[in-house]
Amino acid sequence: MSAELEGVRVLIVTSNAGVEHDELVVPRDGLRERGAQVRHAAMKGEAVQTYRHDLEPAESVQPDVTLDAVAPDDIDVLVVPGGTVNADTLRTDDRARELVRSMKSAGKPIAAICHGPWLLVDAEVLPGKTLTSYPSLRTDIVNAGGKWVDQSVMRCDHNGWILITSRKPDDLPDFVDAIAAETSR
Repeated sequence: MSAELEGVRVLIVTSNAGVEHDELVVPRDGLRERGAQVRHAAMKGEAVQTYRHDLEPAESVQPDVTLDAVAPDDIDVLVVPGGTVNADTLRTDDRARELVRSMKSAGKPIAAICHGPWLLVDAEVLPGKTLTSYPSLRTDIVNAGGKWVDQSVMRCDHNGWILITSRKPDDLPDFVDAIAAETSR
C-alpha cells in the first residue's frame, strides 16, 4: 500500500437502491491502495446492490455507515458514484443534498462520476461550474447553471471549491487519479 494519501478521509455516498459496481468499488479500492481512509455511506445500513450498466446484478456491498452518521467535519473529499437509480434516489434525499452543500460551504472537494452529478444539480451547487457527466445529464447541468464539457475528467476550481467530474466507467482511471492528485496537494 502506498502512503501517498495517508490521513486523507474519503466518503463515498450511495443510495441502497443500487449503484454502478465499478463506480463504487474502483474508487474505493484505488484510493485505499494509495493510503486514504475510505468509508462508504448509504442511506440505510442495509447492503447495497451493485449493478453493471444498471442491468446486470453484481455483488452486494455493506456500507460502513449511514448518511445520518456522517459529519462533514470528518470528511476531506466526497465521492458520488453513478448508476441511474443510485443518482436519481440520492438527488431526492435531504441528507445527501445537505452533505453536498456542507462540503461546498467548507471548501472541500467533491468528485462525481456518470449520473452522480444529478445529486449536485438538486443540491443547487452548479452555477458557474464546468463539469462533465454521462452525456444524458448535459441538459440538467446546463439548466442548473453549469457548463458541460465532454472529456474523461474535469477539474473545476470555482472560488476555491474543487469539483472533479467524470463521464462513465471507462474514465475511472482518470477519475481516481484526479481525486488522488487533488487530495495529495
